[in-house]
Order: sequence, then structure tokens, then C-alpha cells
Amino acid sequence: MSETLPWRCLLVEDDEANARYIADGLRRMGHTVAISRDGADALARATGEAWDLVILDRMLPNNIDGLAILGTLRNLGLRTPVLVLSALSALDERVRGLKAGGDDYLAKPFAFSELAARAEALVRRARPGPEQRVLQVADLRLDLGTRKAERGGKPVALQPREFRLLACLMLNAGQVMTRTMLLEAVWDYQFDPQTNVIDVQISRLRTKLDGTGGPPLIHTERGVGYRLAAPEPGESPA
Repeated sequence: MSETLPWRCLLVEDDEANARYIADGLRRMGHTVAISRDGADALARATGEAWDLVILDRMLPNNIDGLAILGTLRNLGLRTPVLVLSALSALDERVRGLKAGGDDYLAKPFAFSELAARAEALVRRARPGPEQRVLQVADLRLDLGTRKAERGGKPVALQPREFRLLACLMLNAGQVMTRTMLLEAVWDYQFDPQTNVIDVQISRLRTKLDGTGGPPLIHTERGVGYRLAAPEPGESPA
């Protein structure tokens, strides 16, 4: 497991083997990882979703240098820490990566343990104070440190997968999370997006959360996915 609290990472890597190697390792540590395979998708996801870290490979499809993507993100005001990966290991290339806005630069090949240590150091430095250990939506609280949940002051027992699913939904409270996004974040990304594993786990999570007597917090967006949000004023328990 990780030495830090769970965090969300956008991995920009077009090589499937490398992407799986990095993503699987970070997920085993308890982190959420989504994979982007080209520059356009990376820009859209990096600016459209909240991330604790971006891991960015320099060599992207169509001869796009990841540093161009990085420069665009910084010009748009994105302050998320970025770890640049590259087979270009010369000193001047590392300096270019840092000057372009990278927070760290790791040359390939690398040991996963070094990547993990550098990634955690970047997230640790960028994270706000300890109050962020606890997520809250309405009367639902999730402590990312102790991995305990409660609703209306009553404890809610969660299995490890349920904890990760709930954390993902609460970190994106108010936003629609598609089934594919949840599969990437909570399960391994090679799962078939048509599988009903998400729906089964959501049903179990709802039963546990709504069993305390409060109004439903997880809402179905038909044909799209799920959204966790506080109930509307005056909304009564289901």
C-alpha cells in the first residue's frame, strides 16, 4: 500500500505495455489511475477533471512531444504536478522538461519503485493540509486515512473495492462518472465496458448507504453512468 492517502492520477502513455505496467502498480498501491493515449485526449481530460498528478510520456502519437502538451496545460493555468517520462535522458533534455513546466523528469528505463517514490513525493508536496483526509457530501463522511465511512453518524462497513468506488464518486461529487471512467479508476482498465460489474457494485453500495435512513445520494444517469450528490432541499428518504 501507499505511504500517502489515495490519489488520482492521469497517465498519458500510448504504449499499452508501459501503461499497464505503471497503472497496475499504482492501483495495487490503492491509487486511482486513468489512461490517456494521445495528446488531444490528454488535454481534454487534464483540464476537464480533477487530478492529483499527471504522469506524461514525451513521445506521443503523430510525433507530438509531450512537452508541447505540458506547455499548453501550464499556459491554461493547470497547477497539477506533472512527472515527465522519457527515453531522452541527456542533461539538456531533462532541463527542457523542467523548464517546460514539469515538476520532475524520469528517464526510461526505470524501476517502478523509483517512479512510485517520485510520484508520491510530488503529490505529498502539492496536497493541502490534513483536513483533506476527510471527504463529506451531505451527511456522508469518508476518512481517506482510516478508510472508514459513516452516514448520519452511523458507521458504514465497506469492502476495499467499495471504499475505492465511494472515494472516486465523492472526489468527483456532482459530476457524472461514466461506467468506463469508473472501470478505469476502480478496476483494471482492460475490463469490458459492457460488463455489469459497475452496476452490481453500485447497487451494493447504495444498499449500505441508504440503509441508514437518509435520502439517496447516488443517482443513475441513464445510459451514461452515476453521480453522487447531496439531496435537494426537502428531499425525503427513499
